[in-house]
Amino acid sequence: MGTMNVSLPDSLKTFVDQQVEKRGFGTSSEYVRELIRKEQDAEQMRALLMKGSKSPIVGLMDGEWFDGLRQRARGRRAA
Repeated sequence: MGTMNVSLPDSLKTFVDQQVEKRGFGTSSEYVRELIRKEQDAEQMRALLMKGSKSPIVGLMDGEWFDGLRQRARGRRAA
């Protein structure tokens, strides 16, 4: 695992320390890693949304489509 040192103004360090205590992280490093993971997830979601927005429209998402989706989801849950 690599090491990175980050300098923060006192106000940000205080905020990080409060979040570590409030959210039950063991260290500030754990808190920062979690923030980075969330940003990675958000970036991946943005990329998927952009990819989807550029794909061709292949059908209408109307009430019938959503009903079918719900039925398939219920079927998977029951299985």
